[in-house]
Amino acid sequence: MSAQSMENWEIAAREGVRDRIARYTHSGDRFQMELFADCFVEDGVLEMRGQESLLGRQAIFDHFTNRPATGAAPGKRIMRHNITNILFEEVTPELVRVGCYFTVFTNIGLDHMGRYRDEMVPDGGVWRIKHRFVSVDWNSPESLMIQNQ
Repeated sequence: MSAQSMENWEIAAREGVRDRIARYTHSGDRFQMELFADCFVEDGVLEMRGQESLLGRQAIFDHFTNRPATGAAPGKRIMRHNITNILFEEVTPELVRVGCYFTVFTNIGLDHMGRYRDEMVPDGGVWRIKHRFVSVDWNSPESLMIQNQ
């Protein structure tokens, strides 16, 4: 579908979803856990392959805030998520289904990579994640992130 044939609500929804994906990665990389958890609706779900799902914004916040320190000394940790190939699978005024790929660089270099599959909904005037499925498809044997999950 071309941008010329899209209605304004759809263009706004797509941009809102792209913005939420960026806010998720930036806040996680900066260890700003309140902003990170706020990317989800109050009862949002974070499902990570091979782990118990995190149910609700508070559980997501608690899980990532209470993780043990990894890798470099405090204040010197480097983590950068790179998001590519955002594919909108369904776009309605009430729900957007979207998928994308991620690669993560840490102090060791390429740390891990995989896929996000999201369901996002409008909430409080912005788009937030209702359900995120994370699949790590590869990780370095020296990964600073995967070994501690």
